[in-house]
Amino acid sequence: MSMIRDLRAVVRPTLRKSPASYDYGPAQDPAATSAVVDCAVYRDGVRCSDSISLRDALDNVRAGRPAESCDGANGFVWIGLHEPTEQEFAGIAEAFGLHPLAVEDAVHAHQRPKLERYDDSLFTVFKTIRYVEHAELTATSEVVESGEVMVFTGRYFVITVRHGGHGSLRALRHRLEDDPELLAKGPSAVLHAIADQVVDDYLAVTEAVQDDIDEVEIDVFSAGNGKTSRGGDAGRIYQLKREVLEFKRAVSPLLRPMQMLGERPMRLIDPEIQKYFRDVADHVARVHEQVTGFDDLLNSILQANLAQATVVQNEDMRKITAWAAILAVPTMITGVYGMNFKHMPELGWRYGYPVVLAAILAICFAIHRGFRRNGWL
Repeated sequence: MSMIRDLRAVVRPTLRKSPASYDYGPAQDPAATSAVVDCAVYRDGVRCSDSISLRDALDNVRAGRPAESCDGANGFVWIGLHEPTEQEFAGIAEAFGLHPLAVEDAVHAHQRPKLERYDDSLFTVFKTIRYVEHAELTATSEVVESGEVMVFTGRYFVITVRHGGHGSLRALRHRLEDDPELLAKGPSAVLHAIADQVVDDYLAVTEAVQDDIDEVEIDVFSAGNGKTSRGGDAGRIYQLKREVLEFKRAVSPLLRPMQMLGERPMRLIDPEIQKYFRDVADHVARVHEQVTGFDDLLNSILQANLAQATVVQNEDMRKITAWAAILAVPTMITGVYGMNFKHMPELGWRYGYPVVLAAILAICFAIHRGFRRNGWL
């Protein structure tokens, strides 16, 4: 009987009982879907056999007894879930004594990054960020996609709850299993590995976002494209600014929790692991500075783009005014001769008509040349 199948029996709402009478036996329908992605017992950094029930695994870990096919005494349980419902998570929450407020946050998601201590457990929230590839940045392009990873860390257990379509921890679990010496440090090693992976993803996203900002900046300030900006890039800049703001909301609140994990002694954090949290905190600070710089730079680019649009509008108004002044000359002269008075200058002169036309053209040409010389046309 696999451990994951046993765990499904815990989280199925139809099998929920009081904490004292949980049945950790096999589920009635082994093929039924479950929020459980993976579940395993680790002892001295080695993954034990899955042929053990959840209750037996917890009893063995807490009592320091070796599980089947595992040697050593230092063990913990790592359960991974993906978007569990309240009913699916209730059994696990009661079995591990998780605080109701943390459980509510883990189920409903949409939390800001944070670190909270509840009795003998830590509850950590991470915002995962993924860069969305796009052929061309538009006013509706999605640049970053966010998700969440919640981590319950206790002395004998790690429970990860993931929300969103990315940020899978499967590859991370495999990497840790390939490093038993690190995994033997216990749940704090898993917490550090998750934090490190999340922040490394931040660093990769900042490079991609930097390329998008450079592209927009070149388009706005380039003088060799033969065109003057009319504010058409404002939509793209504003959309990119919104995406950077979403990124900033994921990074900024995480700085303080990582500093606390790296600086404050905690019972659940191995001293050897704590120094690695300081490195993660440094990376978070670096990303925070970059994202803040992105936000400020986009503000400047947006202001410059709007200023360029204003300049172009002023140029258009000058051109319109110049042409209106040129057209005012023939309008005025023809208007005078259109009053039909009997005695008007040169009415009886044979060359009066072509002379007036020539005068109109000459005056208009002179005015046009003057406006061109002053840069109005």
